[in-house]
Amino acid sequence: MKIIECPRDAMQGLQEFVPTELKVRYINELLKVGFDTIDFGSFVSPKAIPQLKDTAEVLSHLDLEQTKSKLLAIVANARGAHNACLHNQISYLGFPLSLSETFQQRNTNKSIAEAFEELNIIQDLCHDHNKTLVTYLSMGFGNPYGDPYEIPYVSDFISKLKAMDVQIISLADTIGVSNPKNITALFTGITHEFSGVEFGVHLHSDLDTALEKIDAAYKAGCRRFDGAINGFGGCPMAEDKLVGNIATETILSYFQHHHIPIEYNQKAFQTALNIAPE
Repeated sequence: MKIIECPRDAMQGLQEFVPTELKVRYINELLKVGFDTIDFGSFVSPKAIPQLKDTAEVLSHLDLEQTKSKLLAIVANARGAHNACLHNQISYLGFPLSLSETFQQRNTNKSIAEAFEELNIIQDLCHDHNKTLVTYLSMGFGNPYGDPYEIPYVSDFISKLKAMDVQIISLADTIGVSNPKNITALFTGITHEFSGVEFGVHLHSDLDTALEKIDAAYKAGCRRFDGAINGFGGCPMAEDKLVGNIATETILSYFQHHHIPIEYNQKAFQTALNIAPE
């Protein structure tokens, strides 16, 4: 079981700038918890996401001596990937590839075809710098724009990614439209179709439906879950009401209730939980 904690996603939509020293204190506490990965920042235009303009500075102050967690940074183009690759502490580069043409333009100012070209360059950079590419299929469960969406359409994207040797793909519900039925159908279908790919889910949800989404994904075979403490987050590029991430404490509560073993430092997690509202 892999839990990916996403303070980057939690913070990116906040209008008030979170001071660098507070980001460092918070992420350093998350590093003590025992998460598989911390999605800690992004190397994107500060004009697009001003909240994360201090990612490199934050990284320089993180205490990585005693943690087992790996670091993931989001990039939207080759330039950002080049910058991220300068930092040996980063293990994963995450790239948002949208199944929706409209959202790809809004999110990265590129067409899907251009995004695939960029992704090829980023994959080469990852190979050259000992990084692993994580591709997020945003609008992974449908979109509000009327753009095409069917499971065979998703499979076509995954086929192209597998041909590029992308080994980790996270199905991202950018606006919270997933439900148990489409989570089960999509996750079950693609895991049976594509061997050798690690699939995960990055689900956004309101409080009322979070547990049923976690349950559906787990029962469909998912063993990689993204979350954010207190359910903060949401994509500011979607131009919709921000639908937060599924709260990490809800994910952990589900596993505990169903006697699914998860090893983590509960004291450190509680400390991070207390810092999050700051």
